[in-house]
Amino acid sequence: MAAPRNRRPGFSRRAQYSQFLAYVIAVAGGLVGAVLLLLARFDPPAFSAFRSGVAEITAPVSWAAGGAWSTIASIPVSIGSYFGVHAENARLKDQAAADRKQLLRARAIAFENVRLKKLLGVREPAADVIATARLVSSTASSSRRIALLYGGLAQGVHAGMPVLAPDGLVGRILEAGPDTARVLMLIDPDSIVPVRRTRDGAAGFVTGRGDGLLDVKPIALNADFAVGDVLVTSGAGGIFPPNIPVGKVTSRDSASTLATPFAAPDAFDYAQVLRAYLPTPPAVAPDTRP
Repeated sequence: MAAPRNRRPGFSRRAQYSQFLAYVIAVAGGLVGAVLLLLARFDPPAFSAFRSGVAEITAPVSWAAGGAWSTIASIPVSIGSYFGVHAENARLKDQAAADRKQLLRARAIAFENVRLKKLLGVREPAADVIATARLVSSTASSSRRIALLYGGLAQGVHAGMPVLAPDGLVGRILEAGPDTARVLMLIDPDSIVPVRRTRDGAAGFVTGRGDGLLDVKPIALNADFAVGDVLVTSGAGGIFPPNIPVGKVTSRDSASTLATPFAAPDAFDYAQVLRAYLPTPPAVAPDTRP
């Protein structure tokens, strides 16, 4: 059946006015679009000025609408972050409680060690800071890893002294001049440092590889180092004081055990030079009296 020719929307005045208004808006929109098209075609400067004026008027509205939309769109993210923060907060509280227990236990052990050392009369040399100076350069592109320290004999720096950064051991003084010194870095192939594992005191030594990593070798055959083990200086050898952070074991296979040093060569500017843990005693001249 064909549609009726009469499209009048009933006898409702509101429906008739709404339909008429829609026709008027459609016709007005078409006319405005045609005028703007002709204006853009035949008078581009005037069209640009009109477009700029419209942009100035609609910019605040667009900004407000964009802000409202961003707020609405961020609601799901905020809800997820809220629950995520609560979970993270709970995890950190548990970790803080566990760390607090470990700290109290470590303090008790440290106090007991001090008491026993006093009881036994154990003497330990102090780790005196000789100088604090800037590391001005290092041979990062060479297989030899040697840094230049801006401090030398004038500042009390001598060969064999340990060099520390805030994060851990850097190396030792290779040779010293009047105002500069060369530092044999921990990661140099010629560097050998006695270490021990913090969790049980297993002894070993680390040697540099020249590529930023350390080779870890245990002294005892049954003391294999595992990934995650933290290594500190043992004090053996008389150069490095004990308990200086050295590195952490990051990989292990049948051929080698590798550790990453705590003191990354490209992450520090200043370093401390310490007195050698057990300096070589001065030579005593033989008694030639008759």
